[in-house]
Formats: sequence, C-alpha cells, structure tokens
Amino acid sequence: MDSSTLLEPHTVVGLPTAPHVITRGEGVRVWDTEGKEYVDGVAGLWCVTLGYSEPRLVEAAAKQLERLPFYGSFNHRTADVTVALADDLAALSPIPMGRVFFGNSGSDANDSAIKFAWFYHCAKGRSHRKKILSHHRGYHGATTAAGSATGLAHIHNGFGIPLPGFLRMHTPDVLSTQANGLSDEEFVDWLIDELELLISQEGPDTIAAFIAEPIMGAGGLVIPPDGYYARVEEVLKQHDILFIADEVITGFGRTGSMFGTTEFGLRPDMITVAKGLSSAYLPISAVLVSGEVCDVLAKGSQEIRSFGHGFTYSGHPVAAAVARETLAIVQERDIPGRVRAAAPVLTNALDKFLGAPLVRDVRTYGLLGGVEFDAVACGLRPGEPGKELVTAAAEHGVLLRFAGDTVVFAPPLVSTDADLEEMVDRFAAAYRSFLSTHGVTA
Repeated sequence: MDSSTLLEPHTVVGLPTAPHVITRGEGVRVWDTEGKEYVDGVAGLWCVTLGYSEPRLVEAAAKQLERLPFYGSFNHRTADVTVALADDLAALSPIPMGRVFFGNSGSDANDSAIKFAWFYHCAKGRSHRKKILSHHRGYHGATTAAGSATGLAHIHNGFGIPLPGFLRMHTPDVLSTQANGLSDEEFVDWLIDELELLISQEGPDTIAAFIAEPIMGAGGLVIPPDGYYARVEEVLKQHDILFIADEVITGFGRTGSMFGTTEFGLRPDMITVAKGLSSAYLPISAVLVSGEVCDVLAKGSQEIRSFGHGFTYSGHPVAAAVARETLAIVQERDIPGRVRAAAPVLTNALDKFLGAPLVRDVRTYGLLGGVEFDAVACGLRPGEPGKELVTAAAEHGVLLRFAGDTVVFAPPLVSTDADLEEMVDRFAAAYRSFLSTHGVTA
C-alpha cells in the first residue's frame, strides 16, 4: 500500500518505512494489512469507548444519512437532531448549564472554550484579560490556541507556538523533583504558592482562564494529589479566572463516573468533550457552557450584534445522531458502573509490575493505567523506554501508547475482565523481551 501521498499527523515526515495500516476492527480487537490481530489497549486514541462493532451506532448513522445527511448550524438555523443532542448533554452535565456548542474535535473544543473565555471578559469590559493558564505537560490539542495551551514541546517545535500570553503552571505530579521529600499535602501547598506567585507576577487582571485535564493523559497519565483542584479553584474564584475542564479523555465513563468533573468534585465554568461522545465513530466535540458564563456571552453578543464563532460541521446531524445513540448506550448499559467494576482487574494486573526491574511507578484510575519506566536505569534517553516498549508490545499483539517514559493503557470501556488480563499479559511478554534486549534479568 503506497503511503507517499499521506502527510501523517504526529509523525516524522518522510520516514523510510510505511505506516502500520489497520484494516478491520471488532470488539476490542483490530487487524492490520497482514491479517495480524491486536488487542487495542488504547481504544484507538483513548476514544473507541464502545469497541469497534457496535451495531446501534452504525444503524444510527445510516438512518440519519437517509433522512438528513447534512445541515449547518449558522445564522439561526440548525438540524433537529443537533438540538436534541444539546438537550441530552445539558441533562447529563455536572455543571449548572447554559448552552452547548458543537465542534469536530477535542482541539477545536478547547480552542472554542478559550475564545469563549476571551469573549466573556470582553463582554464584561475587561478586554485586557487574555492570558491562559495551563500545566506543563498538559495536552489540550494541536490547533493554534489549544496547542499553545498544551505544555508539551513537541507540539510547539517548528510551529512558532505557544502564542504570547499562554502561561505554564507546574505539573501536579507527585513524582516530580519539586515533590521530592514532601507529603502530598505539602506538595499541594507548594503548588498553590507557586500558582499565587505566578498570578501576582502576571497580574490577575490580565488572566482570562485556566484549562486543565482532571487526569493528565498525553503528559504521562498524571493523577493530581488529593485536594489539589479544590485549592486551585479557590484561587481562581478569588481572581475571577474562569476554569475550563478538558474532559476530552475523561468524559463519558472513563474514570468510573460520567465525567471526571464529578469524580474529582470539580466546579468548572466550561467542560470540553469529544472522543467518547460518539465512541469515535464520527468526529464530534462539544463545549458545555455554564449558565453564568452563557448569560454574559449572550449579553455581549446582543450588544455587538454578533457571536462570530462556529464551524461548517458544528453539530453535523449524522455525527449528532451517532452521539445521541452513544449516550443512550452509555446510560442504558451503565458504562461508568462497568468501569468501576472492571477497574480493580486492570489495577491488579498492572500492580504486578510494582518493584519490577526498571519500573519507576505504576498508577491506575478507572480504565486508565500507566507503567512508568526509569530511563536512566535503562541507559536510555527520556522517552526511549516508552517508545521501545510500545514497539515490542505491538510485536506481541497489543497496541499501546507511550507518554514520555510512561506506557499508557486506556482500553475500550466495554473490555471484559478477560480482555484486560490478556492485554496486560501481552504487555508482560513485551516487557520481558525489552529486559532481555537490555541485558536485565526479570
């Protein structure tokens, strides 16, 4: 298969080898062009939550294609199914709702939320509030604004981002050098002191919003210490800085609750979702905007006679129909409850790596897991252990991701206990192969 015409995302351009091409999926497994079968340990890109062969989603798409394949949502005109999906999400939302805005991806959802924060402050006569706070190692997408909020250098390099005014907070990682020797409570105190210092130095009247993931995904599966976000929220409220919760990964059951916002007791002003909204069967994202923020947006747009934001495919009716059916399945089958029941299986399987050679840490939450490796002990550069292990895992029939030195697990939420155990068993075989390659005895 010739891939020379494809400009691949998140890949070095012009690699001498052809990409790994997947041709078929069923349940929690996929097959490539060679017919090799893999357990998909990361649900595509954290997103195929209901697996690869849910007939109700296929049927929902087909029916909508027959009835109304497209209508846009500009200029006070939209599709009935789009309005119905907004109602569905508003009913599920863990924040006091105003309205729902639709886009196509997590990146554009976060871009939109950032723009809404800017519009919010402009509407309140505070157009000087433009700066955006986010975490080092946070991931919010690769578009210009969302990529600027992202705290990963490989998203910035060569593109001239981050834009001015995007500020970095310390990663709330209990394994970081800043946390060394501190209890979790002391580390939270240190993080909050650093946040307050940053806000003071920049000027609170220049900062529009803070964007963060309840659990940091692509930055290495970082689970913040208890009490961290509650303390952050106190600081934000004190300075009237909006809080955007990026739930692109954690939304719709991944943590064992419908939203990570609920799981961690957060009180954001906006929530961004994508991925699990349609189980990735079609591209769709949304920003859930609180009533308080939406009232300000409405007042501002009425005053200037415009709210000039949106996309051709905002609320695309076929994507909306699939998303509605996805939400129906998630609720009918109690997918968050299934995750809570399955989470100990994943935790127990991964905990076997605690204390194993070259392993620095193991952490899990819901159906998210990470095994972090010590690059120095491996005699490798940062990031290389994860890359090698993910390559070895594919050779042993399981597809995983690496984030820095952490190998990440995020299987479909419909994975059975046996699926989860097989996934980890295949990774264990890859790990043994990795150890052998580096002359380490298991």
